[in-house]
Amino acid sequence: MNFPAAVDNFEALSELKGELHLAIGVFDGVHLGHKAVIESAVFSARRSGGLCGVLTFDPHPSRLFRPEDPTRLIMPIETKTRMLHEVGVDCVIRKHFDHDFASIPADQFLGRLKAALPALKSIYVGENFRFGQKRAGDVATLIRSGRELGLGVFSADRIKHNGEPISSTRIRQELEAGDILAVNDLLGYNYTATGVIVSGAQLGRTIGFPTLNLPWQPECQPRFGVYYVRFRQCGSQAWHAGVANYGVKPTVAATEQAPAIEVHGLETSDLTAGDAIEVEWLRFIRPEQQFASLDELKAQITKDCETARELAK
Repeated sequence: MNFPAAVDNFEALSELKGELHLAIGVFDGVHLGHKAVIESAVFSARRSGGLCGVLTFDPHPSRLFRPEDPTRLIMPIETKTRMLHEVGVDCVIRKHFDHDFASIPADQFLGRLKAALPALKSIYVGENFRFGQKRAGDVATLIRSGRELGLGVFSADRIKHNGEPISSTRIRQELEAGDILAVNDLLGYNYTATGVIVSGAQLGRTIGFPTLNLPWQPECQPRFGVYYVRFRQCGSQAWHAGVANYGVKPTVAATEQAPAIEVHGLETSDLTAGDAIEVEWLRFIRPEQQFASLDELKAQITKDCETARELAK
């Protein structure tokens, strides 16, 4: 099937054959609430023999409306695109969000979308979806326009966890608080950091706790601290249990440093600098702190490893 995995404009899809079922939203984090929307579009596409697409926005609309305080993203668009494909999406349209796009009158939005994508058959959004000039459009607006254009409009109720709606905002708050259990529950998968191991100062090795050093700077930073994690080389099926410190290493850093991850495996592994790894965060152990000496740091890491081993049982 000649259908690009990701495009940055509508023209690439203007000559599609067959029905296009399109989910629309920012979908930062691709959490359980997002999947309720996206999987409905996937189901309809598979049932009809059509195609499922996602229309998302880059940059995040807040960078246009609040450039002084934009929303800090849970994941970059490349990771989001990959995850959308993993749930069955055929193509991701990464629409550049600018003043021209934001100023489209709400009652014209669906008509313009249909003109750009003639194969469009149905639209899928969350119940709180807002769009168009001054965010005046809502699901009712889509339904009115959809009837005129012969398009089906599907809206998904918000999924709740412990009585509260799941949202990207809520996940960001839990990340910053260090409640990784809640984050993973809301996402529906384990929060993950991915990157390439770099050589470090080897201090961990000198005190008996060698680490894998991973430069990693997400927009929405988790709470600095020590976490129980599991990690593996990208492409491998073999997971290793470990403890990870995410932060700026206040005890040993001579100067201010960018936040990074240091992972210590509870068992030895063959991973080394240059290897690409993924680290899944499973439990928060304690906040990052500064110790008066390396002996105090070593004693605390020993306790952290004991905690992790108990959690790994």
